[in-house]
Parts: sequence; C-alpha cells; structure tokens
Amino acid sequence: MNRDSGPSPQPAAPVGSTGRLGAERAVLRLARPYLRRLLGAGLLATATELAALALMSTATWLLMSAAGRPPLDRLTVAIVAVRALAIGRGVLRYTERLAGHDAVLRIVTDVRTRVFATLAARRATADQRSGDTLSRLVSDVDTVQDLMLRVLVPGTAAALVSVLAIGGAAVVSPAAAGVLAVGLLLAGVALPVLATVLTRRGAAEVAPLRGALASDAVDLTHGAADLAAFGATDAALRAATGRADRLARLERRLAATGFAVDALGVLVAGATSAAVVYAALRADVSGVLVGVLAVGTLAAVEVASALVGAARQWSGLRAGLNRVAALLTAPTDAPTAGDRPVPTAGHHVRLDGVRVRYREGAPPALDGVDLDLPPGRRIAVVGPSGAGKSTLAAVLTGAVEPDRGRVTLDGADLSAYRVEELPRAVGGLLAEAHVFHATVRENLLLGRGGADDAALDSAARAAGLLDWVRAQPEQWDTVVGEDGGQLSGGQRQRLALARALLAAPGLLVLDEPTEGLDPAAADAVLASTLAAVPADHSVLLISHRLSGLAGFDEVVVLDAGRVTQRGHHDELVAAPGWYRDQWLIQVAAEQGYLALAP
Repeated sequence: MNRDSGPSPQPAAPVGSTGRLGAERAVLRLARPYLRRLLGAGLLATATELAALALMSTATWLLMSAAGRPPLDRLTVAIVAVRALAIGRGVLRYTERLAGHDAVLRIVTDVRTRVFATLAARRATADQRSGDTLSRLVSDVDTVQDLMLRVLVPGTAAALVSVLAIGGAAVVSPAAAGVLAVGLLLAGVALPVLATVLTRRGAAEVAPLRGALASDAVDLTHGAADLAAFGATDAALRAATGRADRLARLERRLAATGFAVDALGVLVAGATSAAVVYAALRADVSGVLVGVLAVGTLAAVEVASALVGAARQWSGLRAGLNRVAALLTAPTDAPTAGDRPVPTAGHHVRLDGVRVRYREGAPPALDGVDLDLPPGRRIAVVGPSGAGKSTLAAVLTGAVEPDRGRVTLDGADLSAYRVEELPRAVGGLLAEAHVFHATVRENLLLGRGGADDAALDSAARAAGLLDWVRAQPEQWDTVVGEDGGQLSGGQRQRLALARALLAAPGLLVLDEPTEGLDPAAADAVLASTLAAVPADHSVLLISHRLSGLAGFDEVVVLDAGRVTQRGHHDELVAAPGWYRDQWLIQVAAEQGYLALAP
C-alpha cells in the first residue's frame, strides 16, 4: 500500500480482440525458436501411441493364432514383435517426455521472463494485487506448459494415429474401416466439441477465482494485524471462504461433466468395436483378423479419446492463457524511455508545474508542483497523510509520468534517458522497499553490485545497521528471511536504507527512512545518513517527523497535492500554518516520550 500517494492509477486498457485463438497465437509466437524440439516431441508421441496400438493388435493376433496350436515357427515373429513393441513403447514414452519437457520448459522460461518484465514495467495499480500478480506469474504461465504438453502434443498424436488406424483397417476390410472412421469421428471430434461446450463457461471462471484466492491468502496473512485492528477479519474470511466455496463448486461440476463425457467415450468405444466386428463378419474376414480389428478398434478409440482430454484441458486453460497473452501483447502504461545516456555527473533535477491525476474526475494527487534540485541541494517534503508525498517520489524516479508539467534531468525530459540507467541518477529508499529472502550482503549488493566490504561497512554504519551485523554469528551472510521476516521493523528499514546509500544516486530520494525507529535513534540515523551523502549529491527527504530538518536548504509542505508552504525550517516554525502546528505537537509528544526514558 502506497502512503500519501492518493488513489492508485487504473490498470492498462485491455488488449483488443485478436480472434478466437488470439491468446494461443500470442503464446505460440514465443515457441517458434523451439519448433523443431516440439515437432520431435510430437513425432515421438505419435510413435508411442502407434507402438501401443500395434502391441495390442499383434498380441491379439498372437493369442488367437496360438489357440489353434500352429507350428511354433509361425508365431516366432509375432512373439519377437510383441517384446520389441512393449520395450519400444516404454522407451519412446520416456524419450517423448524428455523432448517435450525440454522444449516446453524453455518456452515457459521465455514467457515467464516476458511476463515478469511487463509486470515490473507497469505502474502500480489499484486493482493490481500482489496475490493476483503472483498467480499470473506462476499458475497462469503454467497454463502455457499445459497447452503444449496436454493439448497440442497429445492432440496431434491422437489425430495422426487415428488416420493411420483407419488406413490399417482398410487393408483388412474397407467396410470395417468406414465404421471405424465414424467411431473415431465421434470419439475424436464430437465428444471433444461436447466437452468444450459443457466446460467452457465454468472453466473460464477458474483462473480469475484462483487469482482472487491468492490475493485473499496474501491479505489474510500479511494483513492480519490490520484486519484485526479494524475488526475486518471476519468479513475478509467470509469473502475468502465464499470464493473458495465457489471455486470448489466449479471444480466439482467440471469433474462431474468430465466423468460423464468419459463414460460416453467408453460407450462409443464399445459400440464402435461391436459395429466393426459386425462389418468384418459381413465381409467374410477371418476369425483371427476379426479379433484383431475388435481389439485394435478399442485401442484406436482410446487413443482418439485423448482429444477429449485435450479439449477439456484447453477449455480450462483459456482464461489463464488470455491473462498471459494480455501481458505479452498489451503495451504497458510505463513511462516512455528514450536512448539518451544518463550523465555521470551533475544530475540537476527540476519539476515544473507537475500535475498527476490517477483517475479521470478524481482530485489530482499532485497539482502544479515546482521543485529545483541542483547538485548538493537538500529539500525536505512534509505534509499530512494523502498529501501526495509518495507520488512526488514516484514522479522523480520515473515510476509515474505526470499528466502535465515537466520533469527534467540536466535540462532534458526524464523520459529521454535510458530507463535502465535512471536509478544511477535518481533513486533511493521508496515506500515499502522490498527485502529479499537472502543474506544481508546479497540484499545490499542489489544497490551496487561488486561493492567491497569497506563500502558495505560504510553504508551499514551510516544506516545504523553495522553493529547489528557484526553481532550476528554469520555477519554479512545472515539470512534475513522472506520479506525481511527475521528482522525487526527498524532493522529492515535500516537494511533498505543502507542499500540506498550504497547505490549512491545523484539525487537520493528518501521516503520515511527512519520509520519504525524511536525518536532518538531516528535523529541519529538521519544525521549519519545525511553525513554519508557526497556533497555534490542532492537529497529529497519525505518525512512525517519534523525533527532534524533545520539543516535542510528548503522544507516544502504538501497538502492535497499542492504546495501550501515552503521555506527554511526556522521560517516555517515562526509562521502560522500546518508546519508550526505540527512542530509544536511533535515536540510536546517527544518530550513526553523522552521523559519516560530511564
């Protein structure tokens, strides 16, 4: 949740329709580099199913022929063929799995990379929840794997084997082959269409519901304290339980529908086999070959029934595929980036008449804000919650593009610079900075890769973290847990602050760098942080606390997105207004707090 940023922006507009198979085409475009691998997997799957069909037919011929007690030499070839087909089917299946998963995992890696890049480039949105984002990145991307391995490869193999089975039956009896063709059309075309029609509506709701449940899980765990504080736990649990029950009902209904279609497929197989036997007998086919046709028909219809499973899978995957395709094809609403290199020195940042409005008709989060941050200048931005302070930080770092006005770096629009280089010029500690489930060293090196221990010591000392690091048994190799769960709130904030100091951007933006610390520790950390910033680097501090701002060149007061006061700390304390009122309240509160200390 962003503090002080006002309403969050809307999600990007949905992708326009690209046709019934637009989502599949968008995904399959990424599969082109691996087309040969996929083709090999499909051929191996076809060979596997053909080996299974040939095994059943040959074994049937062998058993029925052996019943007549012929000379052994007439059965030798069939005996060897049965052994070879049994072994070959296992080998082919194993090889097909290796080839298919090798190709598909490469494709899924590319898709997940593209999806992650799109999500990372987007602005934070009001409807974009971390649980839903995780669902898109994990379970929705996994639908691409299912599309390849459970729909395309087995579906193609089943279609090819069905055609070859009809050709093989035609050699024995054209009439029986015609009956087999009708049965395979019912099993491989009519039943898949029926399965798709029956499961389409329910399957389309499954992926969004799973995403909503993932969001509920995140809210109920990470937001448990907030929900309890506002008495909203029961309501949140009821909403999550309702969605879980809805998902369970949908999945039960889909399972029942699948069972009914599968049962119908068994009836089709039996009826087709009986009809083939009847047609073969009418054509005076020998008894042994009639048995081969009967068992072969059952095996062929079973192979064709894989198309029913593929259709059912496809219906269930479409919602997830559409969500993935939207991220692969839709332009993000991230600020446009140019190709101009970021200067190595200078970093004079200006805001001229900047306005940001997140929703049409809503009050602007920022309205006509001007700031001048030449190298070495230090500005503090304060104001009540919801004033637009975090939006200001997002504008400075390029995460939000203003609707009106300009943000310039050394005279050029921020959007003219290479986006991957901007953190070198403008960066720092923003609201809700993420701490990764890694070591202290690895978290800090995200700020500046390759930094030596001396640089780590300096940044950690300035952030007030060094003594804690040295007290740990593993020191820099201490694992901080998921989202810094092994740290206290103050330690987590100091770790994120140390990472920002290690990055050392030209303009250091600090959004509540001392949040979670007691007043004395907060003042000490703020003083050491400012002392660690090079003299030719500028600082923009966002803070609710007014203590320690006397050393800043300018203090800017924001309220409802507008600058209501600005000047030096002493001038603002002497003038009537929000700043003086808040200063007196905080001084009185902190003196009372300090009076309780031993």
